[in-house]
Amino acid sequence: MKIVYTLTDEAPALATHSLLPIVEAFAGATDVEVEPSDISLAGRILAQFPDDLEDDQRVPDALSDLGELAKTPEANIIKLPNISASVPQLKAAIAELQEHGYAVPDYPDDPDDGEQREIRTRYDRVKGSAVNPVLRQGNSDRRAPASVKEFARKHPHSMGDWSPESRSHVSTMSGGDFRSTEQSLTVERAGEVKIEHSSQGVLREVDVEKDEVLDAAVMRRAALDEFLSEQVAEAKEQGVLFSVHLKATMMKVADPIVFGHAVRAYFGDVFDKAGVSPNEGMGALEKSLDKLSGEEAKPIREAIEAAYENGPPLAMVDSDRGITSLHVPSDVIIDASMPAAIRTSGQMWNREGEQQDAKFVIPDHSYAALYGETVEHCREHGAFDPSKMGSTPNVGLMAQAAEEYGSHDKTFEIEEAGSVRVVDADGKALMEHDVEPGDIWRMCQTKRPVIEDWVKLAVDRARATGWPAVFWLDETRPHDQQVLEVVRPALEQLETDGLEIKIMEVADATRYTLARARAGENTISVTGNVLRDYLTDLFPILELGTSAKMQSIVPLMAGGGLFETGAGGSAPKHVQQFQKENHL
Repeated sequence: MKIVYTLTDEAPALATHSLLPIVEAFAGATDVEVEPSDISLAGRILAQFPDDLEDDQRVPDALSDLGELAKTPEANIIKLPNISASVPQLKAAIAELQEHGYAVPDYPDDPDDGEQREIRTRYDRVKGSAVNPVLRQGNSDRRAPASVKEFARKHPHSMGDWSPESRSHVSTMSGGDFRSTEQSLTVERAGEVKIEHSSQGVLREVDVEKDEVLDAAVMRRAALDEFLSEQVAEAKEQGVLFSVHLKATMMKVADPIVFGHAVRAYFGDVFDKAGVSPNEGMGALEKSLDKLSGEEAKPIREAIEAAYENGPPLAMVDSDRGITSLHVPSDVIIDASMPAAIRTSGQMWNREGEQQDAKFVIPDHSYAALYGETVEHCREHGAFDPSKMGSTPNVGLMAQAAEEYGSHDKTFEIEEAGSVRVVDADGKALMEHDVEPGDIWRMCQTKRPVIEDWVKLAVDRARATGWPAVFWLDETRPHDQQVLEVVRPALEQLETDGLEIKIMEVADATRYTLARARAGENTISVTGNVLRDYLTDLFPILELGTSAKMQSIVPLMAGGGLFETGAGGSAPKHVQQFQKENHL
C-alpha cells in the first residue's frame, strides 16, 4: 500500500518541507510507502513539451497519471493546493523556466498558424483549474475537525467591528448575465452533441451520457459593459472603493474576459493605445510601458493617472507597492477576497493603506446573494464571535467536473453575431441563444451518478451528526430544476426518517445558515460546485480565521480516497512575505 503526496507550488511547497517528513514518519511506522508526485505549474508545463527539452530535463505527466489513479479503488492521494494559473502567472512561470535553460516556447497570445495554435492548446491544458477536475473524481466532504473548532473557540482570532452605518454592499447584475439566460435539460440518450455557431459551424463536439444535466448560458457583453460602467460611476458618487470579485483561475476562460471588461470600464481605451489585452490587467500594461521610450509612454501614463483621478478609489491588493485590485486577474479571488473583507468590518484597503467601505462588484448574480446577504447580516447584527458561533460543514457536488467549473472547454467568446445551438445526433436543437460579438457563451455538464452520490453523502453526514442538511437549490433556476428531478427521488430511496433535510434557494439558505451560526448551531450546507468553493472559505474564515485548517475528504466514486489539505488562496502572499522577510 502507498500514499501519493502531491508536490505543488508557492506556500504549499514551503509547507511540504515540514509536513512531508511527518507524513513519511507516520507512514513508515506502518510500512506504507509515500510517493511524491510533481503537479506544480512548472512540472505541468514541462510535461507538455518533452520534444523541446534535453533528456535530463524531461518530466513525466504526473497529473495524467494521478488522474488515472483517481479512477481506481487503490487511489490514496494527499493533495496540497496548487496554482490555478492565470495567464500572467503562466507567462511568469514560462519565463522563469526559460531563464533556467528549459527551451519551452513562449505563450502565444494570438496564434496565427497551426504550430502556434498547438502550443496554445498545450498551455491551455495547464493553466487555470487544470488539476482539480482531473483529481476530484468524487464529491467533497469538508468540515472543521472538533479539535480545530474547539481551539478557535478558546483562542478566537480577531474580527473587525461592523458599523450599522457601513456603506459596503454587493452589486450584481439582474439581466443579461449567465443566471438570467440559463437553459437546462436532461439528456434522453447517450451519444454526442455539437455546439454550433450559425455562421462559424461546429465549435465543439461533446460526449454525453443518458440522464445527465446540460446547461447553456450567455453573458451578454452589452449588458455587462453597461452594468460595470454604472458601478464605476456609483462607487465614485458613494465615496466607496470599487472592487471586482471574480474567480479568474477556476473560471479560466469566462472570468478573465469579464475581468478585462471591468479593467476597461475603469481605465477606458488606454489598453488599446498600448496594444495590451485588458484581460491581463494593469500589471501587464505597466510592464509593456517599461519597454517603450519616454515619449511613447508619456501619454499612456497620463491617461492612467487621469483615470485614477477621475474614477472612484480602487480597492488595493498592496497599497505600499501600488498594486490595485485590477492589476492581475488572479490577485482578487472571490472565495478568498470576500470572506477577508467581511471579517475586517466589510472593508478593503485603499491607496493610502487605510481600510475603507467598498462596493463589491460580482457581475453574474447566480451566487452573489451569498455575499450580499452576509454583508447585510453583519451590518444589522455586527461581527460574528468565533468563540460562540456554530460550524457549517459542506457536502459539495464536484465529481467529474460537475456544473460551471467544468465549462472551460465549452466556453467561447463570440466573434460574430448569430446564434449558438446545442444539437443532438439527429440535428435537433436542444438549446439555443442569439449572440452578439463579445458575448461569452458556455455549456456545462453534470452527470446523474454524481448527483446521486452527492445526495447519499449528504444524508450520511446528516445521520452521522444529527444536524440539519440544507440543499442550496433554487426552484426558479433551470439548472437546479433539473438537478431536483434527481435529488428528490434519490432522497426517497434513502433512509431519512428523523433527519432534518431542507431545500432552499441561495438567499434563504444564507439567512438560515447565518442565523444558526450566530446562535451557535451547526448546519450542513449541501451545494453545487461553485458554492462548495465559496462556502468552504467563507464560514471557515469567519469560524477559524482560515480555511487551511478544514478537513477535506473526497471519497472517490471508484472507491479510493483523495485527502486535500491547506488552502491555496493566500499562497502567493505567503511566498512574497517569505522572500521579503525570510520568515512566515
